[in-house]
Amino acid sequence: MTKFTEQMTFNSGVTLRNRIVMSPVTTVQSFTNGTVTQDEIRYYAQRAKGVGAIITGSANVLDAGKGWPGELSIAGDQYLPELKQLASAIQNQGAKAIVQIYHGGRMSDPAALADHQPIAPSAVPVQHRDPKVPAPIPREMTLAEIHETVKAFGEGTRRVIEAGFDGVEIHGANMYLFQQFFSPHSNRRTDEYGGSLENRYRFIGEVIDEVLATVDQYAKRPFAVGYRFSPEEYSTPGISFDDTKFLIEQLVQTRLDYLHLSLVDHRHVSIDPQYRDKPVLEYVAETIAGRKPLIGVGGVRTRDDVNEVLQTADLVAVARQLIMDPNWVQKLMLGQDEDMVSADFRSAVEYANLSRPLYDFVVAWLAANSAK
Repeated sequence: MTKFTEQMTFNSGVTLRNRIVMSPVTTVQSFTNGTVTQDEIRYYAQRAKGVGAIITGSANVLDAGKGWPGELSIAGDQYLPELKQLASAIQNQGAKAIVQIYHGGRMSDPAALADHQPIAPSAVPVQHRDPKVPAPIPREMTLAEIHETVKAFGEGTRRVIEAGFDGVEIHGANMYLFQQFFSPHSNRRTDEYGGSLENRYRFIGEVIDEVLATVDQYAKRPFAVGYRFSPEEYSTPGISFDDTKFLIEQLVQTRLDYLHLSLVDHRHVSIDPQYRDKPVLEYVAETIAGRKPLIGVGGVRTRDDVNEVLQTADLVAVARQLIMDPNWVQKLMLGQDEDMVSADFRSAVEYANLSRPLYDFVVAWLAANSAK
């Protein structure tokens, strides 16, 4: 079994000091226009002291892809000064700094968009598990908009490089634009971007190629590129685990440095009866078969959780525990397990010393998810 204290060197040459990374989570701490705030810089710096890498919350590459107010943006060069401060603040604590790049697609809050109109592969609203949740009907993207979006991911990557970060993670999970292109529920196109699995993957492949070409052109030192994905969808018709196996086969043939599975709990079992004999994390690892490093995630709070994930994955990502307990990794390293925050998150948030926007967001998220 991999030890969490071991270094990890990706194919790009980027080396992490250990196998623990902070998972990307929404913080709603940026200014309304997407500029990094000092609260955001302090938040990440506090949590960078022990981890191998920080993966920031989602950063939009286009104004049309903004998901919600308070979201980080890399859609223009005007954001570079504060982005440079953020990269330095993380790296000064010994962690690598990685920006998660994304586009909200049909998941964007209309209130966050100038024209209040989300865009997506097709004009199909999201199918929420709760039918009472309103879902705006997005506008179908034109071919020109698809090509513009591909280029925007390259430009966003250039800005991340210029700001001094160590990598980007392409956000292909959690029902955002990349997943929307790959899903038969959200993608009903009849052109080269829809229909077959190969066509539904096309947008993903084009963005990966654009990002890697940008790295080749602009990066003067090792720079990592990862991809995050969700294993399946509840929508009908949605992404099945067999579809995800196809996706993985495409991703492992690229020059990506790592794959990052998105799960609420690392013990999660598939909704597909064919894949219920063990956690989906294990099925994903078997499909990858050592061809790319895999980051496992979901409900990690203790030493046993870390070791359990690393029995299957190469790295372990932690989010909620680090939000509540910024020094959690140091406690893990020093064997101070009894000092780790172990209270229920709904109690722990009250003394986590979070900024008001993040506190309000976390409280609302915990309330919504405890009700499910």
